[in-house]
Amino acid sequence: MAALAYLVARGWSLEAHRFRFGRHDIDLVVRRGRLVAFIEVKTRSSRRHGSPLEALTRHKRQILALGAAWWRQRHGRVGDQYRFDVVAIECRDSRVRLEHLEDAWRVN
Repeated sequence: MAALAYLVARGWSLEAHRFRFGRHDIDLVVRRGRLVAFIEVKTRSSRRHGSPLEALTRHKRQILALGAAWWRQRHGRVGDQYRFDVVAIECRDSRVRLEHLEDAWRVN
């Protein structure tokens, strides 16, 4: 998986891949020290239907927040800090463009 390889190369370690909660999942949960990032990976072959970030509706962000709360209850550590990131992958003309959007949104 390109997103995971990218993150590991930048010092993140994998905590969970496709962390399931109910019928939903969080694509990646990664850690660097006390910082835990809940990563949504969005892949697109074109921008015809919008950017990968635009695919994260308010409803999807709420679902991810619930999953993150579930993960924190079971696996979180005292002193951890949390954030939501997006890894956007665009595949066009045999080229792959990957963008890591850190702290992409906040839970209200």
